[in-house]
Amino acid sequence: MSKGQLFESVIGVLVIAVASVFLTYAYQASGRALTARTYSLSAIFGRADGVTPGAEVRIAGVKVGAVSNSALDPKTFEARVTLSLMSDIEIPDDSVAKIVSDGLLGGAHVAIEPGGSDVMLAEGDSIAITQGSVDLLGLAMQAFTNNGKSSESADPVAPSDPLGDTP
Repeated sequence: MSKGQLFESVIGVLVIAVASVFLTYAYQASGRALTARTYSLSAIFGRADGVTPGAEVRIAGVKVGAVSNSALDPKTFEARVTLSLMSDIEIPDDSVAKIVSDGLLGGAHVAIEPGGSDVMLAEGDSIAITQGSVDLLGLAMQAFTNNGKSSESADPVAPSDPLGDTP
């Protein structure tokens, strides 16, 4: 084998090694590597804007899982979100699940606020207390399209006349 062929072979092996490191990192970062050590919970939200499969599930700002599925319930027209949580994290049954924005331009994640119950949720259970996402754009449009109207009603209450003299 000539020096040129040996050099090309070494470079080829290095490229394959670097590519495998990147693929391993991408696999672990996607949350797919967690599926063997997770259990599923579900939560029903009135609005689930910005929460897609792969979105993070956090407790106290720390990632403890990921959203594995979201679907519309055709009977209630609410969003059913399936959460995959690390198996070593136990969630009390009176916990609250909220959809929280990551920022003005960012996506959203599910934040769980643990309750104080001694009873823990098991595989397949549902988080009963939820708070859906807030439509920030809708709120901003409502505030800016108020056209300077004051919060007072159009028919203010007339001051009382202590003498009973009404014109």
